Amino acid sequence: MEPGYIKLYKSGELRERIKKLYRILESCTLCPRECKKNRLKGEKGYCGMGKELVISSIHPHFGEEPELVGNRMLGILGGRGGSGTIFLAGCNLLCVYCQNWEISHLRQGEKLTCDELARGMIYLQNRGCHNINLVTPTHFVPQIVESLMVATEKGLNLPVVYNCGGYEKVETLKLLEGIVDIYMPDIKYSDPVVAEKYSNAPDYFEQCKKAVKEMHRQVGDLKIDSKGIAYQGLLIRHLVLPNDLAGSEEILKFIAEEISRDTYVNIMAQYRPEYRARDYEELNRQPSFLEYAKVINMAKKWGLYRGFNETV
Repeated sequence: MEPGYIKLYKSGELRERIKKLYRILESCTLCPRECKKNRLKGEKGYCGMGKELVISSIHPHFGEEPELVGNRMLGILGGRGGSGTIFLAGCNLLCVYCQNWEISHLRQGEKLTCDELARGMIYLQNRGCHNINLVTPTHFVPQIVESLMVATEKGLNLPVVYNCGGYEKVETLKLLEGIVDIYMPDIKYSDPVVAEKYSNAPDYFEQCKKAVKEMHRQVGDLKIDSKGIAYQGLLIRHLVLPNDLAGSEEILKFIAEEISRDTYVNIMAQYRPEYRARDYEELNRQPSFLEYAKVINMAKKWGLYRGFNETV
């Protein structure tokens, strides 16, 4: 299946979207923070970024969901396949327990032009990656879409994965319709008090719910080809936090009742105290197996069945 951005490129619509997105940077409202900084003139808001792209790494990744990676062992042994990940520096959430805090909080990376990023995308395609996986893309949407246009001219034809923290603005997502093939948001919290304490975003769940509904409207449930590789749709990640700080039941109920019971939900158990998490007693441990199993059972109770181990 041909990625949607190729059709938009051929019609000239992709160029028009780029113009609209860059205009937003004049008084940045790309995300719900709405900092209104003129990033085109180098002003920086919550994410800490101006106009220039800052990329931490570009490489095939074999630790993502199987539907993005393909045959993991064959990929590792043969150097082919995997998810073509592009880690972008900075973040619009900056969670206190961030697992990639050097990239998000410290903004470690290299400044690249859109042409250089486009060449990185082509490199990933030439390595045999199954997709272009944009990690924490929210604050760089205009530059990413411009890079995609340049990469399309160079022959890019891989699905685009929008791998985000879930704190998105519907108006920005609408400008990505037909460009993003696979949306992969986190849904982190349902409690506004918790969201404010750990991510300075008391409106997180309300904004996230609207965003995920829009994502699902655009791409539907996750679709997988005959080789087991995803090419379109919604894939939600939910990280189990200790002491049920995520408020998992409310999140899973929302997915089942307001998105789809066919939603692919990766319920993740890999939380560990990182960055400033040790400053918070309730965050300063990994979740137990029983805590994780309880969330799995919640998902099954609400009729969800895709993306997690049902035998737990």
